[in-house]
Amino acid sequence: MFRGTLVALVTPFKDGKIDIEAFKGLLDFHHSKKTSGILIGGTTGEAPALSQEELHQLFKIAVTMLKNKVPLLAGTGTNNTKTTLQKTIMAKEAGMDGALIVTPYYNKPPMDSLYEHFKFIAQKSKFPIVLYNVPGRTGSNITPETVYKLSKFKNIIGIKEASGSMNQAIEIKNLVPKDFLLLSGDDLSMLPFLSIGGHGVISVTANLIPDKLQRVIDLFSKGKNMEAQKLHNKLYKLHKAMFIKSNPIPVKTSMYLLKMVKNEFRLPLTPMSQKEIDTLRNILINEDIL
Repeated sequence: MFRGTLVALVTPFKDGKIDIEAFKGLLDFHHSKKTSGILIGGTTGEAPALSQEELHQLFKIAVTMLKNKVPLLAGTGTNNTKTTLQKTIMAKEAGMDGALIVTPYYNKPPMDSLYEHFKFIAQKSKFPIVLYNVPGRTGSNITPETVYKLSKFKNIIGIKEASGSMNQAIEIKNLVPKDFLLLSGDDLSMLPFLSIGGHGVISVTANLIPDKLQRVIDLFSKGKNMEAQKLHNKLYKLHKAMFIKSNPIPVKTSMYLLKMVKNEFRLPLTPMSQKEIDTLRNILINEDIL
């Protein structure tokens, strides 16, 4: 079910608390735009700064509003196996459709330990799991061979691959079963992923323009490769702008400029300076977003 354009949704805050009304507004926005799926509690959602109770609240709201309307993916990964399992079971019981689980960060487990980590969670949770490989943030890179071993578990259904290596993405694609999901973890690599048999993207930019990203996928799936390439390349500057500072600072600031959320973050993230906001505003204007 997790194919096409999935948005890595931001978490809106107001006066230090989750802005429930803004969050509901974002869910409505993506439902109306026919976004292919919604990830709640990912890096873009400032998950490390959310309590387990807050995460559960977000899951329940999303399930109440969108269950059986939009596939809902829960970010439940941590660097503690027991905590990850608890969060994954919590997501399952809340009614979410699957869990995105990042490779453990900071403690940098070797490959055999990574395998055991995911095996434990898959067997204990009995819940659809999408692996998340992002060595730039975690300090560890899950190898294609380990992904292949994990793909043998029926409820490990795919991977969000953000290593930055197309060679690795191709190796994974050549090893895993045909129905194992290969999702780009980077907006800039979405079209190259599709060209090697990928199934979509878990996107930061989709917080702003999910319909345009889905248009790229639709064009490619219809064999209109040149049109897909033209649109994908047109979005290049916008994708780059979303990473002029650490994610999710630029995308959330963009949403603030579009009056979708408050300009509020939780430490250790902080707002952009006025000069940086002005730079971002000009980019959004030039790209016909603002």
